[in-house]
Amino acid sequence: MNWDKLDKELTEIVEKRNQLALMDYSDESYDDLEEAIHDLEDDFNEEYEEVIENQLEKIYSVLKSDTDILLPTAYIANKYKPLLPDANGIVSYEVGGQEGVPIESDQFDRQDVRLVLIPNPARIVMLINGRQLKDVWRSR
Repeated sequence: MNWDKLDKELTEIVEKRNQLALMDYSDESYDDLEEAIHDLEDDFNEEYEEVIENQLEKIYSVLKSDTDILLPTAYIANKYKPLLPDANGIVSYEVGGQEGVPIESDQFDRQDVRLVLIPNPARIVMLINGRQLKDVWRSR
């Protein structure tokens, strides 16, 4: 698996989603950017669905959740907060609030538990009640 390629493609989607989140629906380029994001997401799902779905199956099993597993792009948040670049100039991100895919698990009685896919390094993060709690999977 080429994790660098996955990170690059996921980062491109994240950056475009961040741009879209800052736009108004009336912006002339809104529809074009939205279409570009859908194209990138289709390619991402086609390329990485099997790898990410396998990881999600393991996560859902550990969490004892019977919630349906969705396509990888469903786990991409609508908005990310960029962090400072590392020594190599690579920007990572964090997410909070009501982002990601909600999952049900008896382990988290009446709490809002969500999973979000974040790049650099690619990882699936658990949010509980809107707060980023734990990486439940890391690509490397």
